[in-house]
Amino acid sequence: MNELIQSQERGLTDLRAGLGGHLAVMADEWTGRRQMWAGPIAVSTPAGIAPLIDHTILKPVATSDDVRKLCAEAAEFGFKSVCINPCRVSIAAEMLAGSGVEVCTVVGFPLGATTTADKAGETANAVARGATEIDMVINQGDVLAGQWQSVIDDIRAVVAAAGGHTVKVIIETCNLDRNGKIGACLASALAGANFVKTSTGFASGGATVDDIALMRLIVGGGMSVKASGGIRTTADALAMIAAGADRIGASASISIIGR
Repeated sequence: MNELIQSQERGLTDLRAGLGGHLAVMADEWTGRRQMWAGPIAVSTPAGIAPLIDHTILKPVATSDDVRKLCAEAAEFGFKSVCINPCRVSIAAEMLAGSGVEVCTVVGFPLGATTTADKAGETANAVARGATEIDMVINQGDVLAGQWQSVIDDIRAVVAAAGGHTVKVIIETCNLDRNGKIGACLASALAGANFVKTSTGFASGGATVDDIALMRLIVGGGMSVKASGGIRTTADALAMIAAGADRIGASASISIIGR
């Protein structure tokens, strides 16, 4: 454990040394709150991955019957949640009532370029219809422009509208440079989000081990990290978990757990 803590401290020192301006201020503010990460979740079998999976169908052509099938699978195999489009939330909430499976939906999806008011409104509407987790897309243009207060305010409005429900911030790693990834994680943390998440699955790339490790280094142990996009095998999922993910977003969930 001491070695892990020392490794994080060295990594944070190196990371902070490369930052300037508002990013440096954000890093210093978060460092005062950041908790040390205790290490990866121990998973000994493919089936042990199931409680970490958001079983996902976000295709625009997904029907009500597709979502019902997804919900039945999630309940059968013990997945953490179903992740679905907002128009299907009521169906999932009704099917999964009392099952222990969370109902996750997306906000500002997939571009993140809607207004803050729209994102907050989507969130409140989804929660009212039974969503228990919200995966919002960050405003990537504001991230790349370094408009950090705008990014924080956007996330904070969704966190407030979620009313205590879990909020994951999709930062779309494939569209960001290193400083953009760092800033997006810091903004998510400072805004009170529960998770940072790699990808929508609708851009040019998905989760990578290097990105998960960077995200975990930044947020530490007081937040969670979701790997999503391109995770199709048990080996893919285990690699992400070893790097620091504690949630996996996947449509190939049943294959991942070896069923």
